[in-house]
Amino acid sequence: MATKSGEQLLYQDTTYKIRGACFKIWKEFGGAFKETIIDRALTEELRKQNLTVENQKRIDIYYGGKKVGTYVPDKIINDSVLIELKCKPFLTREDRRQFWLYLKATKYRVGFLINFGASRLEIKRIVYDKARKFPRESA
Repeated sequence: MATKSGEQLLYQDTTYKIRGACFKIWKEFGGAFKETIIDRALTEELRKQNLTVENQKRIDIYYGGKKVGTYVPDKIINDSVLIELKCKPFLTREDRRQFWLYLKATKYRVGFLINFGASRLEIKRIVYDKARKFPRESA
């Protein structure tokens, strides 16, 4: 699969499986449960898809060559895709901005900000490589 500009998607197979797993969980639970339940169910479904799932992996954050903190994402899939889960009415611009900054502070090039909201499933695919070229938010 290619983007509108004809570029190949990064981690196409992995991201396709992630999206499919999210839709399967959404079909089963909708937005009726807390994040911890959705998180556990999604881990199970991702593993059924033969994906490697690391939950709550600690990532050191550096500034000027010094460690200044630790970021703990909800999931890292196949050591290539970072996932943050939300269970709230809707994603805000601030949620997207914060996730973009998280992605920027790590080695990961692709991330998903996923909201299992009360009325709909929102999946925001964010590519840090594109963010370097286009610093303004496009979503």
